[in-house]
Amino acid sequence: MDWLREHPEVRTIRVAAADLNGVARGKRIPARFADKLLTEGTKFPYSVLNMDIWGEDIEDSPLVFKAGDPDGVLMPTERGFMPMPWLQAPTGLLPLWMFHPDGRPYDGCPRRALARVVERYKAAGLTPVVATELEFFLVDDSQSGHLQVPPSPRSGKRRTGAETLSLRALDAFDKFFTDLYDSCEAMDIPADTAISEAAPGQFEINLMHQPDPLKAADDAWLFKLLVKGLARRYGFAGSFMAKPYDLFNGNGMHMHFSVLDQNGDNIFDDGTDAGSERLRHAVAGCLRAMPGSTLLFAPHENSYDRLVPNAHAPTGIGWAYENRTSAIRIPSSGAKARRIEHRTAGGDVNPYLALAAMLASGLDGIENELELEPMTQGNAYESDAPQVPRTMSQARDLLDGSELARRVFGDEVVDHYVHYADDEMDSFYSQVTDWELRRGFERL
Repeated sequence: MDWLREHPEVRTIRVAAADLNGVARGKRIPARFADKLLTEGTKFPYSVLNMDIWGEDIEDSPLVFKAGDPDGVLMPTERGFMPMPWLQAPTGLLPLWMFHPDGRPYDGCPRRALARVVERYKAAGLTPVVATELEFFLVDDSQSGHLQVPPSPRSGKRRTGAETLSLRALDAFDKFFTDLYDSCEAMDIPADTAISEAAPGQFEINLMHQPDPLKAADDAWLFKLLVKGLARRYGFAGSFMAKPYDLFNGNGMHMHFSVLDQNGDNIFDDGTDAGSERLRHAVAGCLRAMPGSTLLFAPHENSYDRLVPNAHAPTGIGWAYENRTSAIRIPSSGAKARRIEHRTAGGDVNPYLALAAMLASGLDGIENELELEPMTQGNAYESDAPQVPRTMSQARDLLDGSELARRVFGDEVVDHYVHYADDEMDSFYSQVTDWELRRGFERL
């Protein structure tokens, strides 16, 4: 309540939780009822966290008609109130997560899935240190069916090409990025470096590493809300869609992690450039789990358009030192900062589940002392390494049969993604695409 007392101008608040697709679901409430929210929470049907991205029920979901669509209880996270800088009126946001009415955590809540993995690390006397890199597009979507780079708020001109690491591209949107960084400060999101990326209108912002995976996931989730909301204030859209343009690279969410022991020492550091044996065990765990967890890293049909060769997204299940063509990269760094970069996830993921899948698989490798295969040499796209599932159908079947995924996330989360994939594929394959029409209309 301290934040609200310090901001008497706030008359309304939003309460919101992330559903299993990472979409914010919530309510608008007058600020004078905030005390009750902090002590009693609020109620949503359990099914609200298990919808598709359009807010439609998932077919065969056991949470709707079979169960009578009962309510769960949403309680505040540790985050507390924060501003919503993209709205015109001063407004507070209170992030929530779901529990059963008797106080038990609800395992179908994605934040709870990550919390369970963090608890496993704590029981082993370990603390994961996590950072994310989020890529996104700024898009002019004002013309129906046509996406283009928005005009610069500074010059009014549109950039027509990609300028990787271009200061000119960043400066063209200087007003937007200034507001974005100010908003991150106000929301306690640790935004670090911003760069222009490899496609027109594409940018990346790194969020600082921290020894609290739940906060790191909160930050990534809130950052996506912020970018999309703030972009609309400038008259364009912000999109983390995996592959919005067919001719350009897509959006990723690269995840970094190291692990501290009880003394605060990085267990991946043995004083050498190669890193410790436990680093190699963790990498082996990430690689072994990748086929069965790909649906969490690529959760939509469009996600698989990003996972193609020579598009700066991994296709082979391999690892290497300082090699951005591999799925797992060990970045160059000082020995104490030795870490793993997991490069498979798209920008369209649920950050809670993507981080949980990465951390759980890494811990599985450490605890079982898994042996690591030889690293990828040179261009990973030309290697004979096993491949990331190429289609949503393949990823769906592998997740459905993954013992690790069901053990880590529980049946409810896994079954949601299986049912969601079935729904999405049914919808996708019932459409006649523009590509089909262009290719065959006059010739067939």
